[in-house]
Amino acid sequence: MKLVSQRIVPAAVAASLAASMLLAGCSTSQPEAGADAGAPQAEAGQASQAGAVTFTDDTGAEVTVDNPQRVVACMGSFASMWELAGGTLVGASDDAFTLSDYDLKSDNVQKVGDFSSPNLEAIIALEPDFVIMTSGSGGRGGDSSQADLKAALAASNIPVACFQVTTFADYERMLRTCCDITGRDDLYEQNAQATADRIAAITAKVPAGEAPTALVLTTFSGGTRVQASSTMTGSMLAELGAKNLADENPSLLKDFSLESIIEMNPDFIFVVPMGNDDAAAMKALEDQTAANPAWSTLDAVQNGRYVTLDPHLFQYKPNERWDESYQVLFDALYA
Repeated sequence: MKLVSQRIVPAAVAASLAASMLLAGCSTSQPEAGADAGAPQAEAGQASQAGAVTFTDDTGAEVTVDNPQRVVACMGSFASMWELAGGTLVGASDDAFTLSDYDLKSDNVQKVGDFSSPNLEAIIALEPDFVIMTSGSGGRGGDSSQADLKAALAASNIPVACFQVTTFADYERMLRTCCDITGRDDLYEQNAQATADRIAAITAKVPAGEAPTALVLTTFSGGTRVQASSTMTGSMLAELGAKNLADENPSLLKDFSLESIIEMNPDFIFVVPMGNDDAAAMKALEDQTAANPAWSTLDAVQNGRYVTLDPHLFQYKPNERWDESYQVLFDALYA
């Protein structure tokens, strides 16, 4: 039995070098990151008008930067975001080059390793005056490697800021900080406020009445996980009035249970393929579900409400296109 799926895809430096040999890299909470990067809109000379800026990053650390011109971003979506704020890059993690979503505008950007384990020596060799890292956990290096990397950069007197971006509000907050650094309020208005306004227009159209029930599944070649409302897609569904059944059944977040899903019988099932092979990810889900004839009796399956979501809008952070992700979910729920 094949899964019936609807797919929606919308249109410095030497002092810490010895220590660096011991380090693996910085970690992240999930395969990450971004969306199409807009043109920076400003030359480096324009960005340098901002002056020194002090802010608190998402780890609670106070960070001061003064017109950084040699910036390294340790995540593709963060590289995109820095350019959306009018900044330029000298280095970025590999995913900023390999994912089609990223279109870096800076010249001669160098690779500094995988986003889950950036190479400290490669970063330091670029003589950066600001490094942007993730504050997430759970990557291959774990929290200790992230802390070691940050400490080594700090020992080289390189300012480091760590951010955690899961929701649009997180993106909006980080872009505000980046635009404060570059002095480009106009780009905050263009790439955050305008997006927020479009999202508000979408959420304002959510009809009154009983909330539709939903489950969000993340599937990859090794298995399937259920997402809570605290995740990227889960938080958007909550804002759009959907009731995430995983919030009432937290055991699902640890162990995928087909029997529990059949018992809950959600109105909608949303699936986000993860990894480099969507087909392999979807086959893994089919192998877990198609063997049970009861799967085809689910209301979501019978009513064409089993929806495969585009990873470019629901796995990687969509940045200035976040409203497109909201629109996809709204159309699925209410159109």
